Amino acid sequence: MQATATPTASPDAAQAAGHAHGNALVKPGYDERLTNEDLAPLRRQTWGTYNIFAFWMSDVHSVGGYITAGSLFALGLSSWQVLVSLLVGIVIVQFFCNLVARPSQATGTPYPVICRASFGVLGANIPAVIRGLIAVAWYGIQTYLASSAFLVLALHFFPALAPYADAKLHGFAGLSALGWCAFMTLWVLQALVFWNGMETIRKFIDWAGPAVYVVMIALAIWLVQKAGWQNVNFTLSFLKYTGWDAVPVMLTAIALVVSYFSGPMLNFGDFSRYAKDFRSARRGNFWGLPVNFLGFSLLTVITTSATLPVFGKLITDPVETVSHIDSTFAMLLGAFTFMTATIGINIVANFVSPAFDFSNVSPKHISWRTGGMIAAVASIFITPWNLYNNPQVIHYTLDILGAFIGPLFGILIADYYLVRRQRVAVDDLYTMSAQGRYWYRNGYNPAAVLTLLPSALVPILCVVVPAWQGLANYSWFIGMGMALLLYRLLAPRLMAAHLADRG
Repeated sequence: MQATATPTASPDAAQAAGHAHGNALVKPGYDERLTNEDLAPLRRQTWGTYNIFAFWMSDVHSVGGYITAGSLFALGLSSWQVLVSLLVGIVIVQFFCNLVARPSQATGTPYPVICRASFGVLGANIPAVIRGLIAVAWYGIQTYLASSAFLVLALHFFPALAPYADAKLHGFAGLSALGWCAFMTLWVLQALVFWNGMETIRKFIDWAGPAVYVVMIALAIWLVQKAGWQNVNFTLSFLKYTGWDAVPVMLTAIALVVSYFSGPMLNFGDFSRYAKDFRSARRGNFWGLPVNFLGFSLLTVITTSATLPVFGKLITDPVETVSHIDSTFAMLLGAFTFMTATIGINIVANFVSPAFDFSNVSPKHISWRTGGMIAAVASIFITPWNLYNNPQVIHYTLDILGAFIGPLFGILIADYYLVRRQRVAVDDLYTMSAQGRYWYRNGYNPAAVLTLLPSALVPILCVVVPAWQGLANYSWFIGMGMALLLYRLLAPRLMAAHLADRG
């Protein structure tokens, strides 16, 4: 049995070796219970540095991203401390994204398939379903947030619609009639982009990220001119931390940045699989994370700081900032841009991921498109506006699910780098044969399952146990670290037969 395999042969060689479906290579020995043309290895990997860079621009520049970054001021940090925290956090994200990128880029396989190496060919459904459920919740919330920009436009141009924006007068399931129209409009637009496939998604994110940059730069310049540079105070917090007293608070801010990106970071392989080489993925991560995030952070600090002298209050939501501008053109451009930005992040972070994840559960019956639409429909039924309007519910729901992200990351990294030494038998990822390297009794790798349980339990306790909640912001690091160590210890003992011919 070969310890490594290269799925990116030339088209002619690929045709000779198996059956080519579009850009996928399905070999005769692949089990149909594990394979479809969306999950099979890619024949051609064409994404370059700019495509990965544009992916991160779309992922960073969202309404939720600006609100999250702006909220760091509430921790009691000055602007320069917020800026440092944002940059340190994103460098950590870049490091871990490079680790996740390599296995999927080398094999041409998406996240749930590469997880078959660590969890077993059936056990990979555990990380797939967990990541998919998190994406469903965030997909609904991000769509709801983007629809607020649509509401701003509708009420600006048609003030008579105001009664229909009141859920008490005209509403259903907690959302107003106008809110439903806005939500479903965004829902359909996103579905149309997704339905046209990954190439359309690539083209969309290639221009969506830069477009948001242009508008945010224009907004920052307008705010500074309106306020006067001398009136923009970059020390905004009422509670100030100076010297060493600021370090623990900055560490919390850094952890929040990593946690915010933990979902896209975990399934980054869904996108790095398209990179033509690992160097392109690594360079795209450099320009898209620390460099891009520096610009994002500066814009966040400047625009948030300037809202105080211009509007008399601190505003962290860019949609609200735009709504205060007395210019129809500016409001129209801003609202359209923020809708575009949120569609971008929603597709890359919360549509593509569950599409692969749910398809992995039953490849024969669930295609990539079907998996994505399952997530999209489910996002309606969870009524995300009720989740978002109840911080306690969303806190426990997403934090408990999120407590699994760190351990899943730790297991994937430990298996690929520490246990298997970057060797993957690609063909064995698609077979349920007892001779397959990733087939275990019942299809589940016991080392991964036994690692996941305690590594997730501790972060969950950090969320729900009051005495432990001081560690809740660090749950990703705790879960990831525990999983990394536990899996490294358990794998040689519980997987000895599977590792004997590692070569």
